[in-house]
Amino acid sequence: MTISSFLRGAGVAGFALCFTASAALATDLFDRSGSMKDDAHEASSDRPEFSANVAITSDYIFRGISQTSEHPAIQGGFDATYKGFYVGVWGSNLDFGGTATGDVADIEVDIYGGYTHKFGNVEADLGVLYYIYPDAEDAGAELDYVEFKFGLSGDISSNVGLSGTIYYSPEYTGELGETIAYEGGITVGLGTHGRFSPKFTALIGYLDFLDNAFDNNSYAYWNAGVEVGLGDKFTLDLRYWDTDIDNGNPLFTNGDLFSHDARFVATISSSW
Repeated sequence: MTISSFLRGAGVAGFALCFTASAALATDLFDRSGSMKDDAHEASSDRPEFSANVAITSDYIFRGISQTSEHPAIQGGFDATYKGFYVGVWGSNLDFGGTATGDVADIEVDIYGGYTHKFGNVEADLGVLYYIYPDAEDAGAELDYVEFKFGLSGDISSNVGLSGTIYYSPEYTGELGETIAYEGGITVGLGTHGRFSPKFTALIGYLDFLDNAFDNNSYAYWNAGVEVGLGDKFTLDLRYWDTDIDNGNPLFTNGDLFSHDARFVATISSSW
């Protein structure tokens, strides 16, 4: 078994484990500060609720790939929830390199919505995301794309939670055809130390290109790190990222642009 096939299975396994979570939900480990784009959770109020988030990160990493040529990013968004339904918008600066007529892409804007519901001890999330690159110089290969998301999450003990998510795109960015991304995650509470309650979180994923022309470019990615709350509104995240992408992969250039090398990323975020 190759590492890629193993990690593809691991993402599915992490997803399936959420079905078997049977312990009581003693803590909501997946109710994290920040955007609901990746960590949606069920709204507890029968009235509409609104929130905002902002973050500064040393490198915007998406599925193991730098979106800012290894440079910092400022990110933020707004969310609205009502009886399990949610909608939101989120944005970040980018650096996709340049062409003779301008930069390929400088900004990403994500518009998303969905519905979450708890089935016993497991929370399900069904959503859709639209990734937009305004004024992109995409040279005929459309960068904007849509993904459909189905995720499950739940706690298996008082301080351990699991999550699994599948993302499907009928036409991935750059017109690369159908893709499925499998992700499995774990969150472990590390206790309370004075005013701090750190969490260890890790994720393993596999991006599968289904089009025959690009199937050799499928790859695995993973991260592991610690989240620490700084007061009531701020969170510091220190994280290690890596992939199994071969440097000869034609979809990803070497150097800073779309870098996929191992790295540590620091992010500070706030939500209110």
